[in-house]
Amino acid sequence: MKKFLFTVIAAVTIVTAGVLPLSAQHYKLESLVSGEFTPRGIREMVSSADGVHFYQADPRQRAVIKYAYATGEAVDTLFNTATARNCNFDTFEGFLVSPDENRVLLYRDREQVYRHSFRAHYYYHDVRRNMVRKLSEQSSKQMIPTFSPDGKMVAYVIENNIWLTKFDFDTESQVTKDGEWNKVINGATDWVYEEEFGTTRLMEFSPDNRQLAFVRTDESAVKEFSFQTFNKQLYPDYYQFKYPKAGETNSTVECRVFDIESRTIRTLDVPLDADGYIPRIKFTHDPDQLAVMTLNRDQNRFNIYFTSPRSTVSKLVLREESKYYIDSNWLNSIYFLKDRFTYVSEKDGYSHIYIYAVSGTLQKQLTTGSYDVTAFLGVDEQTETVFYEAADESPLQRNIYKVNINKGHPQKLSPQTGYNTASFSEQGKFFVNRWSEVNTPTVITLHDANGKQLRVLEDNQSLRTKVASAQFPQREYIDVMAADGITRLNGWILKPGDFNPAKKYPVVLIQYSGPNSQQVLDRYSADWYYALLNEGIMVACVDGRGTGARGEEFRKSTYMNLGIKESDDQIAVARHLASLPYIDEKGIGIWGWSYGGYNVLMSMSRGNALFKAGVAIAPVTDYRFYDTVYTERFMRTPQQNKQGYDYGSPIALASRLEGDLLLIHGTADDNVHFQNSVEYSRALIEAGKHFDMFFFPDKDHSIRGESTRKYLYERVIDHFKRNLK
Repeated sequence: MKKFLFTVIAAVTIVTAGVLPLSAQHYKLESLVSGEFTPRGIREMVSSADGVHFYQADPRQRAVIKYAYATGEAVDTLFNTATARNCNFDTFEGFLVSPDENRVLLYRDREQVYRHSFRAHYYYHDVRRNMVRKLSEQSSKQMIPTFSPDGKMVAYVIENNIWLTKFDFDTESQVTKDGEWNKVINGATDWVYEEEFGTTRLMEFSPDNRQLAFVRTDESAVKEFSFQTFNKQLYPDYYQFKYPKAGETNSTVECRVFDIESRTIRTLDVPLDADGYIPRIKFTHDPDQLAVMTLNRDQNRFNIYFTSPRSTVSKLVLREESKYYIDSNWLNSIYFLKDRFTYVSEKDGYSHIYIYAVSGTLQKQLTTGSYDVTAFLGVDEQTETVFYEAADESPLQRNIYKVNINKGHPQKLSPQTGYNTASFSEQGKFFVNRWSEVNTPTVITLHDANGKQLRVLEDNQSLRTKVASAQFPQREYIDVMAADGITRLNGWILKPGDFNPAKKYPVVLIQYSGPNSQQVLDRYSADWYYALLNEGIMVACVDGRGTGARGEEFRKSTYMNLGIKESDDQIAVARHLASLPYIDEKGIGIWGWSYGGYNVLMSMSRGNALFKAGVAIAPVTDYRFYDTVYTERFMRTPQQNKQGYDYGSPIALASRLEGDLLLIHGTADDNVHFQNSVEYSRALIEAGKHFDMFFFPDKDHSIRGESTRKYLYERVIDHFKRNLK
């Protein structure tokens, strides 16, 4: 591994990426929150099954066009609202193309369910006949349409039941009939699976198109959470949904298979604890081998079973256990080739790619070294080449690599140092690379599988010019000693453009601090906190213990004790900053959102009045209020770990809060419920602690909207101006 080099200055290590004139900045909060300094992206490129072409909607969302990756030239139009027969709409919101390209699904009237899931009206376009009709004759909207491998069928969910359309026969049939809102879900997922396992669909066709496997979720026993939605009405409504809180009853799940020819449903015999999880199912190349992946409730034991859809018998192929937890983010790294599969494990202390035979025998560790593989990007089955992202040169940076399973020897594909992310076409034939570094907005380029750049898709040159003229102060990268007196932490600091080392400045710590997160990266961003610099307030950010890209022990060091080391480290950072000659030791603030808001409260309660002011937005105030999957992954249940929950509870520490606090929350937050701030307010009142609070009516966890965000950050900046200067 190449080490990231720093230049040592006194007790702090600093890298300065260029020097700008020390003058007033040419930007305001309005421009920061309006997107004026946000890099331009590109329209979604959907890979064809062969990976040689991609599909893209035209700018007006009226046509689906097929392009060649190699040349960028259009080679076909699969759908056009102006020419398709029986098309009674002018635009669409999104599309899917069947593997054989004979059918296109278009959707309109999208209606969000949770953060990622949605229902919509889908329309089926027969490319060969150039004809459009509704996908379903049912009045309700459809969810998660899934094509069969041969493209002749599509399965989808309506009101928690699975339906199946056979295109050649022009038939629609109902597969399951027991689905019911807030009770039973077939094929789709509940709130917590979507939010914490990152999946909205647990439904897969077999490679021979004869079986449809799906997970049936019974959430009947899960308690409902409800909150009021006001919406300028005389009488508010209530929104109710199933939300399992830490230690409470989870949904129960089982894997079933629908035999398409005989129209029978079988329940598969998969060993699973009563409160265990099935976060993924996936067919191998063998239609009689369905890979059913399970986690126990503590999430420290992961199994892959190969289950026969016909006999229903399961065989254990892989088991991994951890003294901490299995990172479910790596479920998407499991890719089945004909006689083996890929898997990412942290068993050697870092995230690395392993190759297993379909028998479950470990064949080799494909990547090695004291660094983390940070994303699994794809496989070229023909050449048996794996593509991945790694933080091998620095935890602050990302590189793209490929490695042949048989030959080894990784080859770097990303040419520029900084932060690279990539999305590969099917079979890994081409990839789109997004690169930026701290001073350079995102550049998007297209490459072949050997890394050769074919063309620039977006260079953001106009934004580069605008950023230069805005004269953003440069980030100085630092490292700071953690609270343990041993570990060095990565960070950065921003100084006002007219910085005078002879003066003393207040400073605000910007942090998130959640498990496996990172805020300190060699990546371009121009966020709201640059506006603090215009007020003569410095900004700093340090990733404490528990954050990402530094190996398993560092990443999982907060296990069973969320909030303790994270707040200890922000306190240590504040003490260090207070020792610098240009920092006002009585003017230190801290800011955070979600987990970051939680850590603001923990830090202000455990910092012995070190923080003069803080802003906590949408914070968890006791992890007993948060969902099972996320919380128990890091803490186990409250019944198993009462001390950890008590010690890491801002509510329990309310009497120790010191400093001027501004608490902000959206009243319609379905993720970190407004209940958290209500109960924390109650605890502060009972403890005689004065604080400021502001809520956003009917806003969710993101508190979206340009005017809303401007208003929010005006309140935040005003709070720090009044209390730090």
